[in-house]
This record gives sequence, structure tokens and C-alpha cells, in this order.
Amino acid sequence: MSVDFMRQAVALALENIQSGGGPFAAVIVKDGSVVASGANRVTASNDPTAHAEVEAIRAACRRLGSFQLDGCELYTTCEPCPMCLGAVYWSRLERVFYAATAADAAQAGFDDAFIYRELAVPPEGRRIPMARLAAEEARAVFAAWQAKPDKTPY
Repeated sequence: MSVDFMRQAVALALENIQSGGGPFAAVIVKDGSVVASGANRVTASNDPTAHAEVEAIRAACRRLGSFQLDGCELYTTCEPCPMCLGAVYWSRLERVFYAATAADAAQAGFDDAFIYRELAVPPEGRRIPMARLAAEEARAVFAAWQAKPDKTPY
């Protein structure tokens, strides 16, 4: 753990604000060295998934040539949102350090509490209606995956 890496993330977030982006940035570290960083690019790229953590994870995976970030630490300027938290787990980061809390972000206009609430609601009762279709066909896709002898598990 190094506060210097967090300070790098904070400096990147400030730069991102000055260039018209959002107030979030992240740095990924492995073995005491920065592997990648990312800043919020949601409005710059018209991509709602371009959060700082996701940008940093994508860059680190490219740089390390792996879809898993074993042994890596994430330093992020804010507690990860639900999407970024999912990306943290899927990428197998070893540890996460954050500066601001979700409550701090909410006070600045970035409130994701409603998403956490939605996760507890059955799909058919969510604010965005969801309906299941083609269940048998989808099961066939999973069966094909399970039968594939040369698959790369993840």
C-alpha cells in the first residue's frame, strides 16, 4: 500500500476535470510499479462504461497480456460503483484502495445507490423492464461451451 499511488490517481483525476472529463481516476500497480492508469471518459467517448476503473483494467490487461490481474492492486479516487466492482472481481485484482466514498460521490451528483437497490429486485420488477426469452437456445450455448475441449476457462 502506498499513498503515493493514490496521489497519482488524484492528480490524474484533477487533470481529467481540467480537460473536460469527470472527477475519477485509477492506477493499477503490480510489484510496486504502475502498470496502467485510467480516467473517466464517459462524456469524452460517449461510453457509459468508460469509468476510470474499467479504463485502467482494460489498459492493464492489454499491457500484461492477460484477462486476469492476479497480483495487482487498484488505487482509485472513489469507492467503485456496482459496474466497476464487478470488473474488479472479474479481473481478479488482489486489492483495492479508494479515497472518496460512495456517499462523497453522491454529494457531488454521482449517486449509484439506486443500482444497488435494483440488484435486490427480481428482474421482472426492476425499473428497466426485463423479460426472459429463448431460454432453451441459451442453454444450448452453454452446453456447447461445456463440451468445447480447448476452451480457455475464466
